[in-house]
Amino acid sequence: YFDWNGVAVRVACAGGAVETFENGLWRPGGPSRTVRDEECDEVFVVLAGRGSVEFQDGEVVPLTPGAVVRLHRGDRTIWHIAETLRKVYIAG
Repeated sequence: YFDWNGVAVRVACAGGAVETFENGLWRPGGPSRTVRDEECDEVFVVLAGRGSVEFQDGEVVPLTPGAVVRLHRGDRTIWHIAETLRKVYIAG
C-alpha cells in the first residue's frame, strides 16, 4: 500500500508570480517492495525505514533515516523498499 498526505500550497512570489508546490509525508508500505516512478522536482528527508533509489544512469542512493535526496523532474527511478519507508518531502 501507499500512504501519502500531500498538501498543495500556492505561494505569491516577488513580482506577482504564483508558485504551487506540494509537501507532505509519504510512506510506501510493506517490506521488499519495488516501485518504478518518473519523478517531479522534489527534495526529501528519510524519517524511518530502509531501502534505496536507483537512477537511470545506474547511481544508487541508500535510503536510511536522515538521508536527504534531491530528485529532478523526469528522473526515472526504481525504489527498492527493504523496510517500510517514511519520508517528508517538498515537491514542485
